[in-house]
Amino acid sequence: MSTEDFRFAEVFSYESLVHAMAGAVGSVTAMTVFFPLDTARLRLQVDEKRKARSTPAILSEIVKEEGLLAPYRGWLPVICSLCCSNFVYFYCFHSLRASWLWGHKSTPSRDLLMGIAAGVVNVLVTTPLWVVNTRLKLQGAKFRNADIRPTNYSGIMDAFVQIIEDEGVGALWNGTFPSLLLVLNPAVQFMIYEGLKRQLRSLVHRELLSLEIFLIGAIAKAVATTVTYPLQTVQSILRFGQHKQHTDRSPLLNSLRSVMYLLINRVRKYGMLGLFKGLEAKLLQTVLTAALMFLLYEKIASSIFRVMGVKRPVSSH
Repeated sequence: MSTEDFRFAEVFSYESLVHAMAGAVGSVTAMTVFFPLDTARLRLQVDEKRKARSTPAILSEIVKEEGLLAPYRGWLPVICSLCCSNFVYFYCFHSLRASWLWGHKSTPSRDLLMGIAAGVVNVLVTTPLWVVNTRLKLQGAKFRNADIRPTNYSGIMDAFVQIIEDEGVGALWNGTFPSLLLVLNPAVQFMIYEGLKRQLRSLVHRELLSLEIFLIGAIAKAVATTVTYPLQTVQSILRFGQHKQHTDRSPLLNSLRSVMYLLINRVRKYGMLGLFKGLEAKLLQTVLTAALMFLLYEKIASSIFRVMGVKRPVSSH
C-alpha cells in the first residue's frame, strides 16, 4: 500500500470512529452533569444588566424567578449540538493525526495545528446548531436588560425555520468569525492535554490513573478558557441575535467590525474586567466538564479497543 493510500485509509479508519464516539458520549455525559453551571455563565454573558455574582447566587435567582427546572432549559438542543460537535472534532483530530503523523513523532506544535484544522471543520459544520441552541436555551428567561427581544420557538426545527424566514440563512452562521478565532480554545486545550499526557507517561511508565487524567484535562481546559474568554462572550452575544450587525460591507469586515465593537463597548461600560464577566461560572463549568469528558473519553475508548481485541494506536497517546 502506498503512503497516500495509507493516509486516506487512516482518515476513514475504525480507530478514528471509536475516538469520535467516545468523545461524543463523554462530552454529553459531562455536560449533562454540569449543565446548570453553563446556564449561569450564559446569562451573565448576554444579559448586561444582570450583576456579576457568584454562580450559586445566580442559579438561586434563576430557580426562584423561573422555576426548579430553569437551569436545565435548552438541555436537549445543547446536548444534540454538543454530541455532533464533539463527534466531528474528535474524528477530524484523530484522523488527521493518524494520517499526518505517519512515521513521525507527535509534538505540541503538530497537535496545535491539527487541533486548529479540526476546529475549523467543526465550526463550519456545526455553527447553525449552536445558534439554535443558544436561542432555545435563553427563551423564556427573565432578563434584566429590557432591550432584549423575546423569542417563541416550539423546538429545534421550528427555530431553524423561523430564523431562516425572519433573518435569512446567513443568520444561522452568526458568530462564525469569533468561533473561527475560538478554534484556538480546543486546539490549545488538546495541545496541553496531549503534551502533559506524554510527559506524565514518560515519567511513570504505566497507564495513567483516572485522577491523573481528570487533573490533566482540568488544567488544559482552564488555561484555554481563560485565554479565549472575551471572544467567547462576543460569540454568545452574536449567536443570541440581539446585536444589530452592519450590512454595508463584506461579511468578513462586518463580522470583524461587530467583534471589535462588542469588545470595545464592553471595556468602555465595565472596564477590562467586563470582558471576563461570568468567567467564574464558565471556569467552574467548563473545567469540570472537560476534565470529566476526557476521563470518560479515555475510559470508553480503551474499553472499546479492549473488547474488540484491537491494540490502541500509538498515535492516540
